[in-house]
Amino acid sequence: MIFALSQPAMAAFESAYTDINLDECLVLDADDFGATWACPGYRGYPMLVSEGDLRFSIRYGFNIDKEPRGQTLGPFNELGPRLEWRLSNASGRWLPVATIVRYHTANPETGENEGQVLVVTQLAEGKTCHIAYIDARANEDANELAREVADEKAGSFNCDEEPEIVGEFEAW
Repeated sequence: MIFALSQPAMAAFESAYTDINLDECLVLDADDFGATWACPGYRGYPMLVSEGDLRFSIRYGFNIDKEPRGQTLGPFNELGPRLEWRLSNASGRWLPVATIVRYHTANPETGENEGQVLVVTQLAEGKTCHIAYIDARANEDANELAREVADEKAGSFNCDEEPEIVGEFEAW
């Protein structure tokens, strides 16, 4: 005899990766002070990359105009070349619930990129925001820490709160 369990299955998580190559993105706006690009995200998931005042930000979602402005980091920064999408199958199909991107941060005294911060962003309509910062140089397991935070907190993080600093942090 076969018995069916009435409890929902636990969500599983996986990673998918896309490149951040601004040369392959559509320039939406550009002037002497910055630019905005529409870039391909995971399986067509919309993504806007902006640069202004030597700082980058990324906005996500199908209703980007309803999302808060993109977030960035305090120090001057640049984006790393790849973006990790955390996918959940909680809805019965694999959907992005968070991203992890490496920001290279500048030393305020020298202007040289010396820091590396993994930024975890939750993807939830109306509440897409940074949820955690992990110093990629100070934590040997930085990528795993970022995945754990994404899997545990994406979708339930209150965007009115400050992002969590996870692990050792010396980046700025």
